[in-house]
Amino acid sequence: MEPSTATAFTLRVEGMDCGGCERKVEAALGRLEGIEAVSASSMTGSVKIHPHPRQAPSHETIARILEELGYRLAADTGKEGAETSPAAWWQTAKGRLVLVTGGLLVLAFLLRLAWPALGQWPFAAATLVGLVPIVQGAWGALKMRNPFTIEMLMTVAALGALAIDAAAEAAVVVFLFAVGELLEGVAASRARRSISALADLTPSTARLVEEGETREVPAATLRPGQRVQVRPGDRVPCDGRILAGASDLDESPINGESIPRSRAPGDDIFAGSVNLDAVLEVEVTRGAEDNTIARVIRLVEEAQAAKAPVARFIDRFARYYMPVVVGLALLMALVPPLVSAMAWSEAVYRALALLLIACPCALVISTPAAIAAGLSAGARRGLLIKGGAVLEQLGKLRTVALDKTGTLTAGAPRVTDVEGWTRDQDASEVLRLAAALERDASHPIATAILAQARQQGLAIPQASAGHALSGRGVAGQVEGRALSLVSPRQLAGQVALDDGQGARIAELEHAGKSLAVLLEGERPLGLIAVRDEPRDDAREGLAALSRLGVQAVMLSGDNARTAAAIGESLGIEAHGELMPEDKARRVRDWQADGRGPIGKVGDGINDAPALAAADVGIAMGGGTDVALETADAALLRNRVGGIAELIDLSRATLRNVKTNVALALGLKGVFLVTTALGITGMWIAVMADTGATVLVTLNAMRLLGYRFSGV
Repeated sequence: MEPSTATAFTLRVEGMDCGGCERKVEAALGRLEGIEAVSASSMTGSVKIHPHPRQAPSHETIARILEELGYRLAADTGKEGAETSPAAWWQTAKGRLVLVTGGLLVLAFLLRLAWPALGQWPFAAATLVGLVPIVQGAWGALKMRNPFTIEMLMTVAALGALAIDAAAEAAVVVFLFAVGELLEGVAASRARRSISALADLTPSTARLVEEGETREVPAATLRPGQRVQVRPGDRVPCDGRILAGASDLDESPINGESIPRSRAPGDDIFAGSVNLDAVLEVEVTRGAEDNTIARVIRLVEEAQAAKAPVARFIDRFARYYMPVVVGLALLMALVPPLVSAMAWSEAVYRALALLLIACPCALVISTPAAIAAGLSAGARRGLLIKGGAVLEQLGKLRTVALDKTGTLTAGAPRVTDVEGWTRDQDASEVLRLAAALERDASHPIATAILAQARQQGLAIPQASAGHALSGRGVAGQVEGRALSLVSPRQLAGQVALDDGQGARIAELEHAGKSLAVLLEGERPLGLIAVRDEPRDDAREGLAALSRLGVQAVMLSGDNARTAAAIGESLGIEAHGELMPEDKARRVRDWQADGRGPIGKVGDGINDAPALAAADVGIAMGGGTDVALETADAALLRNRVGGIAELIDLSRATLRNVKTNVALALGLKGVFLVTTALGITGMWIAVMADTGATVLVTLNAMRLLGYRFSGV
């Protein structure tokens, strides 16, 4: 049964930087009474706890357990966008351990050179001092019945080395372990900062407008309904709606779109955008804890903490892998001396080196590091992906079903054709007179005609005696002429059209366009055709999908003729006259027919059944609640090309995962063999383990610089 999320809470933990750390924390806290489930994430530096509703452990108890394991609760635990202004590496516990163990190692070498009679004692002392925090972590995990930790393996290996008179090597091993732990922490911290840096996009203060006066207040205190002033060059401190002023805004921090957007009164704007031109007065629509940036951070952190299927498989593998290798190390210590002439000290030495190789840190972190970097790279480009499972599935999509209106098209009709049918009425005159009739109307065709007339700079005259023709169109007096604008179906039997005019109407209607014919009395003067045209980026985005080997299909509720015309112009398969349940049924049918996995792209409202039925639901939208919360992924840039970016990012991430797993397993395989054969020693084993961990983390970090070149 899934644990309840109603009372779940998240704690931030310092020092939890690798997959081994995650398993220790989950094992220890999972045994506490009152905790139903626990999930630790080194990528976010947090632990999500699902307590029992009536018997939850106190924070003090949790903090004590974490301290016994060598970690501690962060002072800002529970806040969004953690890890601001992290301490320098030498100020951290891991950094201090490196400095201490390194200094003791150098001192031991100097003492050995100055007084050779001291023998191994300086190195033994350096080893024991450096082991103190390691032993504490091992003992804390052991008390929680978790013996297979890297700290325990290090403790056994170092003490064993001292027992067989290899103190110098033991001291080097302790120092190298400390260096590896530090490098893991630095790499993990960098991964976390890539997302927490989003929190810095919202300014700390805002200019609050009250009773005509403006004063500066903390942005975190803003509440819906308040008004703020945003000056040119300022970052917008809240999600809001423009009340006064018009300006271009740079929204690239939110959605990755490089071209500034013009915003006017009535338009919604987002926290973190940069006002470029003019002073704006903005009404706050969301509090600081629920603005776009806060929700993006929350969604991405939740996604990073949710493990992908491949990551869960690696975790299960590691649980069995470590005990198996420990068993092999025991066999290495016991069998060779019994069946051959190998000395016991040599066999024990090789067994201890094998123990150090056994830690699967590099293997365990190979997947979550890449997944976290991929999610972060996507968020910075306006691609929100809700979890590693979704990121993994995106790259496997074979078919993408797209809504028409607002997804492949602009979502509003535009004038496509204007024709004059008489000698004294050219196209511009037909448009001017039609705009006069539609001047006070607000339906979509009227809006399109008026917009086209204004775009051409036409002077629109005033119509008089204007009235609607019920179900037919509009009529009125323009410049003393009795004019009407009606649909072609109203002409039958009333207005005589020549063959050319009738053929032209049929041709335009076949192309899925809506027509309005301008009449003077019963004499046709011309026509205007409008259609919801494909978005400017639709063809480019569909071509990018094709290059990735993904088939695009249109599912539309519009009439079949219009859907077919738009589909033909875009070069994709199109299905029209579909109700929401019909779209969901088509998706399920394709899944059953082997065309899956299927992705569904839509606005997240009337497409909700199909979004839910698809393997991955993708919402188009510029930061709306629907785009952020309905589907599995959301395109904040509201571009068709973003679909191909999502799929390509997924594939790049999965390639990175495979590379990381190959590196981790390959290095371990090589050094397991060489160590068993006595070719490499204990300190090489530590370098192999910690070096592989750092290597796979740095390889994953390359995804933070992801750039899509397919569109």
